[in-house]
Amino acid sequence: MNNVCVIIPSLDPDERLGKVVSSLIEEGFRDIIIVDDGSKQENKKHFPASEFVTLLIHEKNKGKGAALKTAIKFVMESRPDCLGVVTCDGDGQHLAADAKNICSYMLETEDFVLGVRDFSLPDVPPKSRIGNKFSSIALFLCCGSMIKDTQTGLRAIPKKLFLPMSQVEGDRFEYETNVLLEARSMKAHISQVNIQTVYLDNNKGTHFHPVKDSLRIFGRIIRYLLSSLSSFLIDIGLFALLTRLLSVGIILSTVVSRLLSSAANFYINKKIVFKSGKSTIKALIKYYLLAVPVMLLSAFGVKGIAAVLNINESSLSVTAIKLLVDFILFLLNYRIQKKWIFRK
Repeated sequence: MNNVCVIIPSLDPDERLGKVVSSLIEEGFRDIIIVDDGSKQENKKHFPASEFVTLLIHEKNKGKGAALKTAIKFVMESRPDCLGVVTCDGDGQHLAADAKNICSYMLETEDFVLGVRDFSLPDVPPKSRIGNKFSSIALFLCCGSMIKDTQTGLRAIPKKLFLPMSQVEGDRFEYETNVLLEARSMKAHISQVNIQTVYLDNNKGTHFHPVKDSLRIFGRIIRYLLSSLSSFLIDIGLFALLTRLLSVGIILSTVVSRLLSSAANFYINKKIVFKSGKSTIKALIKYYLLAVPVMLLSAFGVKGIAAVLNINESSLSVTAIKLLVDFILFLLNYRIQKKWIFRK
């Protein structure tokens, strides 16, 4: 453990922080970096003074993500021999033995290791159980990664990931989710190690605000869903209008409706969803290099299914088939746009 740092972001700590630090020292950790993220004056007395503790200070509260990035950058600058870091919370919900366990696994494999809790236990607060299940499904749909505990703060990060981890967007709780969203582009192999599930006073001590921080955490996903929904409504509305009222064929209706809806979708995705600073021309070329084959897959996929099922092209059932086909393409689209078209 001599070449591993422990990072603890802390806001307004109480006596539990000292106990956490003592337990980490007992497990053999000798370099503990605590970030005081703008704590109140009356809480500063709880930051432990120890030869094994380095205290970094944010004069004003910047958020958990900013605190983690401050510490990682500090390690990069001042700990050239550090092989990895372990991040954990200072409220006692992460046990020192589990921190040592995931640290050992990281040193052995050089994987990005998550300490995952068991949300099926009866003492898990309902909001934590429901929130984690929702976030796990959302992450799987958008990235294809099934993470058992998306909001775990107990993580082991190998040295090779320090730089990309320090550059991930987000200053508050959304940072930890953004790290998972960007894991594949960072070429990080994620391992999940089971840890003990500890909730103190029904998790009352958390600084997590369910509504506000959930919107931050899933901001990009929500924006993408709304962007896709708006362009989808344009697309499906024009498609239904052309096929049912004007009796235009499936292929031509798909092309016309997709061209108009895709133009709106490109603008919203570039400016609002991915906030990409890439050249509009280059991004637009890539966008339509993707949009054209997707459009053809949609058109011929719907036409082929309608032909196999012997459904009339002007039937309402054709619109229902298009809904299913386009939903599958929608999931693929997000991954490709994030990784190729608007990648930073």
